[in-house]
Amino acid sequence: MAAAQGQFSDHSNGTGETDGGEGDCVPSAFRSAVDALRTARPRPGVEIDPTPAPKRLAPYAYALEAAAVDGDDDLADGRLILLHDPSGHDAWQGTFRLVTLVRAELEPEMAADPLLPEVCWSWLTGALAARGLSYEEASGTVTRAGSHYFGGLAERRPATQIEIRASWTPREDRGGPDAAAHLGAWCDLLCQVAGLPPGAGGPQNAGTTGSTGNAGDTMGAGVVSLPQRRGPQVS
Repeated sequence: MAAAQGQFSDHSNGTGETDGGEGDCVPSAFRSAVDALRTARPRPGVEIDPTPAPKRLAPYAYALEAAAVDGDDDLADGRLILLHDPSGHDAWQGTFRLVTLVRAELEPEMAADPLLPEVCWSWLTGALAARGLSYEEASGTVTRAGSHYFGGLAERRPATQIEIRASWTPREDRGGPDAAAHLGAWCDLLCQVAGLPPGAGGPQNAGTTGSTGNAGDTMGAGVVSLPQRRGPQVS
C-alpha cells in the first residue's frame, strides 16, 4: 500500500505545496503533522486518497479521504481533516482539531438495533483509547437514515445508512499532535463501521519505527461490537 497522500490549504497560497516558496511560512508544528500523515501507511483493507482541504474552517487545513474495502466492494468511506490555528481556538481548547465524516450501509438487523448510535460513538472513542491517545472537547452526531423504494424501484430492498460526524482536539506533545496515531485510530473506526475485523496495527510511518507502529495493534477493551456485516457503499 502506498504512503498516504493528501492536499492542504493555508492562508498564504492555498496551492497544496508543503515546501518551497510561500509555503515556507507554514507553521512547523502543522508541517510536522502533515508530514506524519503523508508518510503513514494505512492498515490492510483501507485505501487512502488525496482530497481538497477546506479553506474556511481554519488558517491551515489538510484532508484525506479513505475507503474500507473488501475486494472490489467499498464497505465504508470517510474523510479526515486536520485543522490548525496557531493562535488557538476557544471552542477547540487547543491549536489543532481533527474533523471526520464516516458512512456505511448497514444490514437490516444492525439498522434496527436501538443502541446503534451509542455503539457507533463508542467505536470512535474506543479506537482512540485503544491507541492510548489523549484528546479533549470531543463532539459529534450519529445519524441513521433509511430508504424505502417504490414504483419502478420497488424491487430494491430497504436500505439504511449510518453516518458519523465528529471532531476532537488531539493532545499536543513535543510541539504537535501524534497525527499518524490519530490516523490509525480513524482507520480502525472506518473498518469497524465497515464490519471488517480488527487489524494488526498501522498506519505506520514509512521511514521510522516507534510508538506509532506499536500502539493499539487491535481494537482494545471498551469498544462495543455489533454483528459484523458487509455490504456495498451507498452511492
